[in-house]
Amino acid sequence: MSSSSSQPVSPLRARITKASYPVVARLHGMPKLTLPAITLVLALIGVFAPLPAGVPALLLLALLLCWLGFLSWPVVTTGQRAIRIFSVLVIVLFAVKRIADS
Repeated sequence: MSSSSSQPVSPLRARITKASYPVVARLHGMPKLTLPAITLVLALIGVFAPLPAGVPALLLLALLLCWLGFLSWPVVTTGQRAIRIFSVLVIVLFAVKRIADS
């Protein structure tokens, strides 16, 4: 199995991609705004909800973005990769700041 760039795919990537397929297919079958809505709701809960709900929402959002970033990694440019990494870092740092400020 190989990616679109003709580089070999690691067994880990192949397993995660295969395991993710049903979820990605289901998301693809939903209205186009479903994933942005989930992202927005998690971000709003993370920012405005009390700490016991806010931090888990932010961490769930970071995990969601990591998962999507992992799946798309082989087909995105270096700049897009940097944006994905930066986004996750900002979310995690904001969660840590919320914990530290409590």
